[in-house]
Amino acid sequence: MVLGCTSDAGKSLLTAALCRWFARRGERVLPFKAQNMSNNAAVCRDGAEIGRAQWLQALAARAEPEARMNPVLLKPESHVRSQVVVLGRVDHELTRTPWLERRDRLWPLIAGALDELAARCDRVVMEGAGSPAEPNLMAYDLVNLAPARHLDAACYLVSDIDRGGSFAHLLGTWQTLELPDRARIRGFVLNKFRGDPNLLLDAREWLQARTGVPTVALVPWIGHRLPDEDGFFHRDLKRSGNLRIGLVMQPYASNLDEFDPLAHEAGVDLVPVRTPADLAGLSAVIIPGSKNTVASLAHVRESGVAAGICRLAAQGVEVLGVCGGLQILGTAIRDPQAVEGGDAVGLGLLDLITTFLPAKTTAQRTVACVEGGEVSGYEIHHGVSEAGPAAAPYLADGLGWRQGNVTGVYLHGICGDAAWRGRFLRRLGWQGSPADHAARVDADLDKLAGLVDTSGWAADLAMLEAP
Repeated sequence: MVLGCTSDAGKSLLTAALCRWFARRGERVLPFKAQNMSNNAAVCRDGAEIGRAQWLQALAARAEPEARMNPVLLKPESHVRSQVVVLGRVDHELTRTPWLERRDRLWPLIAGALDELAARCDRVVMEGAGSPAEPNLMAYDLVNLAPARHLDAACYLVSDIDRGGSFAHLLGTWQTLELPDRARIRGFVLNKFRGDPNLLLDAREWLQARTGVPTVALVPWIGHRLPDEDGFFHRDLKRSGNLRIGLVMQPYASNLDEFDPLAHEAGVDLVPVRTPADLAGLSAVIIPGSKNTVASLAHVRESGVAAGICRLAAQGVEVLGVCGGLQILGTAIRDPQAVEGGDAVGLGLLDLITTFLPAKTTAQRTVACVEGGEVSGYEIHHGVSEAGPAAAPYLADGLGWRQGNVTGVYLHGICGDAAWRGRFLRRLGWQGSPADHAARVDADLDKLAGLVDTSGWAADLAMLEAP
């Protein structure tokens, strides 16, 4: 199990690294995270929803993604409310249940999913959440030490050394754990290291003298093209400035990783849009999905970004809305059952009216596109949109419409389709050839697995009980 001193310590990517490392050794390995909180979700073959990080970890393990890998997914809808997805499906009753009252109902489902995975593979690699040493949460834990105890897992505690304070984080976290759980910590991992290892001097020995736990890995910082779990953040992405496409950063934006194939194309600069000034010089604007479309619509209107998008659309600039972005582009949102808290007036750039319904659509889809051929992706949305005469069908089965230079689709992942991505970019004047993004991701997963060896971690992992 990979535990962390903090959020963003790198647990998700290190879990993926271990999954690929064990898979390359010929083991049947499966990832697991009992409870994840993220609006970046994936849809499995059977329509079940899981966190995008567990989807990536399944790819790393060369396994088919499934709901048991992430039995509980929390999707924030406001600062104080999250939709609860259990074994891939929305549970409206648990969504209404106070957080502290959920544990007794969720733990049997989590333990059952974990047992089923463990029975089918040689190795389960589990990921924790946040920190395992939060005194206010430890009695209600579902995702850190509870699954570690359940499978008697070998635990590695990770700290982000790039942000500073790692040795205090590691020591303090270890000291906060109860004695039996301290004994589960097999090793410390210093992640995202940049610089000269000699400058660590005897700090690792200092830490081991106080805990009895060795530092088993010093993982270097590397650039990669793997998706961020919670947002749009590409620190190492080199900006070209040749073709600028804006991605609107509204609250509760979801599945932002689906635009990574655009961000990593040569000559394309995918820039976040938060203010009207960010719209200057763009060749296209994308409005992504949202877990709370009405709140996101209100934000872009209040910030002035909505008016700026309408001005660009009137000038002929390409505008693309995906899922919630499609709904924002329409003329109206109706919410008769208060799924999101009320009706709203859209931007009016697409002749569409959306009605929210409690039932949630989740499915993998392959549909025809009016530009030729088929495109593949997935649906995750509440609501049904009906088009007026001004909006022409763009994708089959009511999954997309186009009105002049404005397009809206319900199909997440459309940018991952190389043929569609090439057509979209060439309309903007791009002259390149779309790369195989899936192959790039797979290559970076191999690169991650290589860190297990170069960091020194492999020596300790090799001593774990063989399957």
